Amino acid sequence: MKQLNCAKHWILALALVLPLTAACGKTVGETIDDTTITTRVKTAMLNDPAVGGLSIDVDTFKGVVTLSGRVKDQNEKSQAIALARRTSGVVEVKDALQVVPSQE
Repeated sequence: MKQLNCAKHWILALALVLPLTAACGKTVGETIDDTTITTRVKTAMLNDPAVGGLSIDVDTFKGVVTLSGRVKDQNEKSQAIALARRTSGVVEVKDALQVVPSQE
């Protein structure tokens, strides 16, 4: 009886852990790391007055950061990319930013 209960616990533990390790091809640790990287990049952009951090989306997958959204000029785009590249844990930066001059 004791062995049956132990087996049930192992099966339950595996049922709970396996989806976490298979989700989107990332482990739990990688998911946490990617979230941390995204937060660091976004924080750097929000703290830089030359970058409109609210208009830039940051997505991270296995250390690869993708920047998307609209920026007002090439300087803002270059600064956003530079900030992302300087962030700890970033392996690569993919640029999907669109330069859309503001119409004032």
